Amino acid sequence: MAQSVRIGVDVGGTNTDAVLIDLGQRETASRGILSSHKAPTSPDVTTGIQEAINTVLRDSHVAPENVASVTIGTTAFLNSVLEQDARRLSKVAIIRLSKSFLRDVKPFSEWPAGLASLINGYVGYIDGGLHIDGSQEAPVVESQVVRECENIKALGLTTVVVAGVYSPIDEVFRQEETVRDIIAREIPGADVVCSKEIANIGFLERENAAILNGAILRYARQTIRRFRRAMKSLHLQCPLFLTQNDGTIIDATSAAKTPIRTFNSGATNSMRGAAYLAGEDLANKSTIVVDIGGTTTDVGVLLPSGLPRQASAYVKAAGIKVNYSMPHLYSVGLGGGSIVRDGQRGAKKGAVTVGPDSVGHRLLTEGLVFGGKTLTATDIAVAGGQCVVGNAESVKQVTSELVSASQTRIKQILERSIDLMKTSPEPLPVLLVGGGAVLAPAELEGASKLINPPFFDVANAVGAACAKVGGTVDKITSIANQSIKDAVEEAKKAAIERAIQAGAVEDSVFIAEVESMPIPYISNQLRTVVKAIGNLDTERSMSMFVDNDDGPVEEDTIIESPRTTEHLEVPEVIPVDHLTYRPNVVFNETAGRHEWLLTETDLNYVADGAYVLGCGGGGSPDAGRIQLQEMLRQGYKIRCIDHSVLPDEALVYWGGRMGSPATTVERLQAHETVDAIGQLMHYMGHKSFDAVMGLEIGGSNGLEAFQWGSDRFYDRPVIDADFMGRANPMIWQTTMAVYRPGELTPCAIDSGDGRSVIMPRAGDDEMVDRVLRAALTEMGSLVGLSARPTNGAAVREFAILNTVSLSWRIGRAIAQAAQYSTLLTVPEAIIAEAGGPQSAKVLFRGKISGIEQTVYKGHSYGELIITEVPIEDDDQATNQNCSAAVAQGGHIRIPFKNENIYAEHHATDGSKKIIASVPDLICILDKESGKPIGVPEYRYGYQVVVLGLACSPHWSKTERGLEIGGPKGYGYDFAYESLGEYVEPRSVIDEFKEVN
Repeated sequence: MAQSVRIGVDVGGTNTDAVLIDLGQRETASRGILSSHKAPTSPDVTTGIQEAINTVLRDSHVAPENVASVTIGTTAFLNSVLEQDARRLSKVAIIRLSKSFLRDVKPFSEWPAGLASLINGYVGYIDGGLHIDGSQEAPVVESQVVRECENIKALGLTTVVVAGVYSPIDEVFRQEETVRDIIAREIPGADVVCSKEIANIGFLERENAAILNGAILRYARQTIRRFRRAMKSLHLQCPLFLTQNDGTIIDATSAAKTPIRTFNSGATNSMRGAAYLAGEDLANKSTIVVDIGGTTTDVGVLLPSGLPRQASAYVKAAGIKVNYSMPHLYSVGLGGGSIVRDGQRGAKKGAVTVGPDSVGHRLLTEGLVFGGKTLTATDIAVAGGQCVVGNAESVKQVTSELVSASQTRIKQILERSIDLMKTSPEPLPVLLVGGGAVLAPAELEGASKLINPPFFDVANAVGAACAKVGGTVDKITSIANQSIKDAVEEAKKAAIERAIQAGAVEDSVFIAEVESMPIPYISNQLRTVVKAIGNLDTERSMSMFVDNDDGPVEEDTIIESPRTTEHLEVPEVIPVDHLTYRPNVVFNETAGRHEWLLTETDLNYVADGAYVLGCGGGGSPDAGRIQLQEMLRQGYKIRCIDHSVLPDEALVYWGGRMGSPATTVERLQAHETVDAIGQLMHYMGHKSFDAVMGLEIGGSNGLEAFQWGSDRFYDRPVIDADFMGRANPMIWQTTMAVYRPGELTPCAIDSGDGRSVIMPRAGDDEMVDRVLRAALTEMGSLVGLSARPTNGAAVREFAILNTVSLSWRIGRAIAQAAQYSTLLTVPEAIIAEAGGPQSAKVLFRGKISGIEQTVYKGHSYGELIITEVPIEDDDQATNQNCSAAVAQGGHIRIPFKNENIYAEHHATDGSKKIIASVPDLICILDKESGKPIGVPEYRYGYQVVVLGLACSPHWSKTERGLEIGGPKGYGYDFAYESLGEYVEPRSVIDEFKEVN
């Protein structure tokens, strides 16, 4: 028993649950649970934990010395951030490592203003950073670190976050660790957080997670010390663990250093506890877990590995974008306290609604069976004979018709939630847990079987008690001199070793997840993510256990002190009315033309619109948008002009970033193209020029020209046009190459850190791309490109006009829909802005049900699978305003490199048809937010709408245009069929100039 008895505790916002389990008795009817306890969560958390543990020990008659471990899941650390509690949050100093790539997009970008004000203590920059291939951008300079330490000491700060570009792959230079050692020497006793130890690739998100971790370190230490003291008072001499977001555990000492890893472990605990309690052999199959609480229902998927399916790469914690592991959940407003209404509050006559509003924790006083006056889902369950609680006489007046209709509605809500989380039509086992599990019917469509396990109401505590140990590796390796298989095997070995180091039994460790992805547009670079898990080695943990709960007494005052609110100088933000907002178009007397002076609102619109036009590729515009908005706040100006005001002979510089979008997630926004323009100007002997224009409007390059054209740099207007009208993968896939072949050279590329290449001439445009890509691999895999300058006449004749305006209009449509709660009709609003039904169409509606790799003619492609889902009854009225999709039923497949190439409909009768292809635009929107989804965000379960937009006739009306931008340009040999007739977007400048 000494090696198998564990205590699990889960601290929720309402209740604290505890169980004592003998894992050696898992196969018995009781699943080895010797006692369980549920009680209200205490204000100070630890008192409730102590009471819960004491209760399960007393009721089970298990001696404290026979307990092998205590594992706690808690939301205390997350709540300190959510509540912006100044008592529990420390100010943090940040030191960034990069010589060239991090100055413009600042830390705390897009944080809630109050939280940023509480935590932001200091920001410093030093040389350092890596490239995507693992080589150094610049070495760390000790004197620079010492200088920053002096500044931090002068401010009295003792928590420092160190964040370097590509630090998670730094196994050679150990830059963050080097800086940490210097800080430890210069600021004795300082807490130093290395970003690589907190999260993975994605600089801004990793830094955000590291900052949050640093801010709660002091409170985490104090809280965990209290946990240990509570255990000591109960004579428990065993290791303490905390549950992590990904379903594994972490020892208390490590948790005190990385508390952010425990932020969102509650749902994970519930899912793993459900699987344990089911006592079923769920190996080699996925299982749906439905956790019904008092107010909401959380639905997740347990993978065959036993771990929850994880959310996308980037998630939000307290409104802050981070990139650590989080379970993928669908939450809906259904719980025991959900209010039931019959034909009231706007519901159509006779309709019954259940939730989403709830009496919540007031159920015990407001529910009918507890003497209250509100009809709740619990009352329906009692009236329907599904459970026995409270006074059943109180619901006798509820008619059988209302009970039946309510049960039908609950059944519909649960069935839809389950369907949204499935990745295929096949039924899956469904585990029902949580205090509200009694609401579920005996059968649910989509469930191969319903399992309501014993002790379902404390499944979260059970999950904490039986959680396993994990080790994760996320690395980028070269496969120039080794096979992909060897690279993956190396990553697997490293993950297994990490799991063992974390406390897993060596013989029990297995590989739970493997994801291997070539880096787009970069030769011989492979990113591999591996997770290994195993059983906790309780014997080794016990032998290594050290009672180290002592610490500075003053830290205990954090939780004892009264709640205070600091006076925060947070500027008031006046929300924009997106229906009445008008851009600032003014007449420039000197230039004799109207100019559009862009605002932060305009940049938000253009960024969203450009990502839509990126067709899945082009990279996220977010970093560029943040940089440009900061420039506006500093007083810089960004101007946009119509092509019609350009003289024919006007000299126009154009270009954009070239390389792998995977690189932009670390290097953020730099000045590569600014420098490339400067290099080309010098080569060509140009002292000045008249205007700038972007290479492509799709994705991050849609905002690039605003940087160069701003008065921070060249102070030239940006032309409302581009040479693609979308995003394409290669620089020769431009309309200039269609109509003016051979005019890409001379051109220049620049790495942004002092390396440039001039290419005077080439045999053809494709050769330009191949040569420059070979060079950019040695230049950090991302460069700025300045192509041969053109003139005003060529822009008018060959460019795709008014594409900045189109991006603006698409982004405005999304913002208006969000403001007025019409998100389901965002596709129709975009169609209207793109020229109407003759120019744009909804191709398909459904959910992402698969992402696969496919090979065509020796070339590897990704393939997105989207399956139709039924329309929920509540959406029927809204969907009457939605246009019919071109294809319905079955599923569609969309091959992609970075950009979506074509959409092929697979009907239920087995027939197939290509319904859209390049050069027409295939864009994917998130149904819930109306926002565009790019390839980095593709993941299972997203409900999406697939849009098709007709391309410019510059692409579709000539054989060469189709050869370059059509299916052949992407390696496919089928014939292109037009989606519709292109309508040139209306110029924002023309529409709004009259009012200025």
